[in-house]
Amino acid sequence: MAPTCWYKETVHPQNDNQAQSADTPHDYNALTPDVVLQAVEQLGLEPSGRMLALNSYENRVYRIELEQGAPLVAKFYRPRRWTDEAIREEHAFSHELAARDIPVVPPAVFNGDTLHHINTDNRDFRYALFALHGGRWPDLEQRDDLVWMGRFIGRIHAVGSGQRFAHRHSIDIERMGSASSAYLLAQNFIPSHLIDAYQSLSADLLDNIAACFERAGEYAPIRLHGDCHRGNVLWTDDGPHFVDFDDCCNGPAIQDLWMLLSGEREEMTGQLCDLLEGYNDFAELNLSQLHLIEALRSLRMMHYAAWLARRWTDPAFPQAFPWFNTVNYWEQHILELREQLARMQEPPLRVD
Repeated sequence: MAPTCWYKETVHPQNDNQAQSADTPHDYNALTPDVVLQAVEQLGLEPSGRMLALNSYENRVYRIELEQGAPLVAKFYRPRRWTDEAIREEHAFSHELAARDIPVVPPAVFNGDTLHHINTDNRDFRYALFALHGGRWPDLEQRDDLVWMGRFIGRIHAVGSGQRFAHRHSIDIERMGSASSAYLLAQNFIPSHLIDAYQSLSADLLDNIAACFERAGEYAPIRLHGDCHRGNVLWTDDGPHFVDFDDCCNGPAIQDLWMLLSGEREEMTGQLCDLLEGYNDFAELNLSQLHLIEALRSLRMMHYAAWLARRWTDPAFPQAFPWFNTVNYWEQHILELREQLARMQEPPLRVD
């Protein structure tokens, strides 16, 4: 498999500021190449002028070459999405993991801080710099890779369970499910002939999601990566690593495991057993959380559709997701949600 760019930002963010329901089209217009290079220069570095925009939708990310030394990556956070305190919590978590020799890429420190500001055209852009790291996607069809991934996530969770985020979101039904459904219905994204079907289906989904959480019982939320799917993991000869914790949040430990499962029920059961073989070396999963897998998948699907809708005024989104906001998309989305409704009524996966 060809090497993957160091930075693979999620297109399914779990954390979104619901108060910022939409972006104005000009949010990033003032972030010109000159501003990007000036932001690097003001930290005492000397960029060569060569830069490359990397694959990113929620934020803007650039590979910056320097006159001396290795290239860096500059990440400019979406305006108004996070508070400074929430971003610094993300950075502090990365540094805490790195200090435990867990393979992550924390933001670089300049002048005693990891979060920096640059003002241009009456706009404030917040940004951080990171070391450039490469890698490929993990092969999750290989048992050894799954066990290794389980150990990696278990190490992260062993640290993440030590405390909670104070300024970042938690996984919850209201924010990811109810608010997402309400936003889509209020903003007229759903074709008129499908509105009744979506409204009825989303109500049934929310009831069943709540029932799954009730069956799972009480759990202790921990600090999570939050968006642990194959595309957000880079692999080298030394194993897996994350380069970005933009979606880190509080939630159940199973959140960082279920997205690595795919295929039919029997296949997912085998994959989960392999993951837990490694995971249990460093952390312990409360198996009652297996009741949450399909509920969390349903919440993610609902939240993803609303995320695309909230970002639709950003010119990058219609270009990157031209299939969204079409009749075919909504028909397929409703079909997939109906399948989720059926899955939530099945027994959870079992592991020996």
